[in-house]
Amino acid sequence: MPVSLHSSTGKASFDDIYERPDPRDYYARMAELDYQIPELAKPHFQKLLDEYRSATGITAPAVLDLGCSYGVNAALLRLDTTMAELAGHYRGRERDDTAALIERDRTLLARDRLPGVRFIGMDASRPALEYGHAAGFLQDIVHADLESADPTEAQRQTLAGADLIISTGCVGYITERTLLRVARAHGGKLPWMAHFVLRMFAFDPIATHLETLGYQTERAPGVYRQRRFASQDERTRVLNALSASGIDTTDAEADGWLYAQLYLSRPKLGPENGH
Repeated sequence: MPVSLHSSTGKASFDDIYERPDPRDYYARMAELDYQIPELAKPHFQKLLDEYRSATGITAPAVLDLGCSYGVNAALLRLDTTMAELAGHYRGRERDDTAALIERDRTLLARDRLPGVRFIGMDASRPALEYGHAAGFLQDIVHADLESADPTEAQRQTLAGADLIISTGCVGYITERTLLRVARAHGGKLPWMAHFVLRMFAFDPIATHLETLGYQTERAPGVYRQRRFASQDERTRVLNALSASGIDTTDAEADGWLYAQLYLSRPKLGPENGH
């Protein structure tokens, strides 16, 4: 399969599969590349939810997933499933139309493991958002590009309902412009954040901007496999970019995988920030 690369990052572009009316092609392509970062992120998001509930007393928090595509993180968390099981769920359904897939997914949610948690999805792909919403994985959606403009008032009100903000790969394509606009949507309240960020993208400059709002950011130990490189060209360009930034790839990307790190941004201690 031909692989197109983003001119600015050297990463493979999958824009075409995010514009399909349902996620069959998305899960098929991600399975080919052993895409696993949402699954590796799942226990960390579950832990953050537990910590947030304990710290704030809010038992039914709302989670905003940035770059949510078809509601992947919501599906993994709410169904307590795996990427392989989701891929299998959509595999071999060539004769089904999108409406039939939506109905199957809504049936799956009868065993929702997080019935008290509301998921809000934000993405640049309207078809992916609309599918995730129609299937029930996402209770609210925001179709917006906050890199280039402030949210509308309706979008701001939806974003303001989030207690936690998560992402698994969109930071780098979005910058502090989006994260600051999302955080400011809440007025005086600061939602907790957990972002899995590819090592080729520096999060420290973003953390500095978040600090001006009252956040404290820490990088969790370890690295997390995102997916296999989609082509030799992608591998070469990503390794060159990492090397140019002084990042040692010997025990990470050199083995053929993209790797991410986890950054946790929480409000500094203070009752005005939900502590």
